[in-house]
Amino acid sequence: MSGSKAFISGCKGLSLTADEKAFFADERPWGFILFARNIGDAAQISDLVASLRDSIGNSRAPVLIDQEGGRVQRIRPPLAGAYPNAAAIGALFHADPEKGLRAAWLMSRLHAFDLMRYGINVDCLPVLDVAADGMSEAIGNRAYSSDPQAVAALGAAAAEGLKAGGMLPVMKHMPGHGRALVDSHHKLPVVDRTFEELAVSDFVPFVAMKSEVMAMSAHIVFTAIDPDRPATTSRKVVDEVIRGHIGFDGLLMSDDVSMNALAGDMETRARGIVEAGLDLVLHCHGIMEEMQAVSRVVPVLSGDSLRRADIAASSFREPDDADEATLRAEFLEMIPSV
Repeated sequence: MSGSKAFISGCKGLSLTADEKAFFADERPWGFILFARNIGDAAQISDLVASLRDSIGNSRAPVLIDQEGGRVQRIRPPLAGAYPNAAAIGALFHADPEKGLRAAWLMSRLHAFDLMRYGINVDCLPVLDVAADGMSEAIGNRAYSSDPQAVAALGAAAAEGLKAGGMLPVMKHMPGHGRALVDSHHKLPVVDRTFEELAVSDFVPFVAMKSEVMAMSAHIVFTAIDPDRPATTSRKVVDEVIRGHIGFDGLLMSDDVSMNALAGDMETRARGIVEAGLDLVLHCHGIMEEMQAVSRVVPVLSGDSLRRADIAASSFREPDDADEATLRAEFLEMIPSV
């Protein structure tokens, strides 16, 4: 949206404070993201989503959430269904590919039923990270498989399920988080594999899904490409791998700028993300001083970033006419333990 700044913001609690409303009205983030701390009851979620959009005068502003299934599910029963992790869907796929793909689509379509009733219209899914030996539990069972072709197929099915329900997917964590041996929330992971090794594994699902309109970066150093900076702040990784080898020309947002894999104060981190060529800085924690620091640094969207943001904003489609109860029953028959 023209005039929006190049960041996505969280908020602190169950409703907006006067300071948050004023900040958002003045600074105009492109979109918002919700976490478990923002979730109370059904009416409250809907009211919060509406007030976020009201604060910037955009009734269609993107409101994001991480609703994967398993341990990463911000809205839980009874406010949303209970869902398995990606590894369970991957196991089903390896036993019966057709059934696994259907389960991936169904789970995302059910996420869309759950989330759209509150006005949430972007899900940070699918996780396209390829599982690897010794991988950090930060990803762990959030990965579908160690087979990049399986990850690509299941990710595509998951993305289609969200789009069928009127939502947009966000691929993560580009160009691949699976080989990280430490949790990037706390430390900076370093991957010492050659470009050739990465190109036939970690990058494969992202290449397969390069036509999707939104993706999230990984806070990981790939020493073969840029030994000095993680992907999120590396112009080399963005230009040569994400825009180059992968061929992704969609809207690229950072993973959370607050994560300790990134060095420096909040302004330094946000500036590094912008200078690396990412389109949006993601700030999740709702801490006002940090939000202000990010907003001081990020530009108003323009050029290619504005073009990509406008394409994303215009990519929402009307939900299909699927029957929720029928799809839920079908999914529960496939995954009866949930």
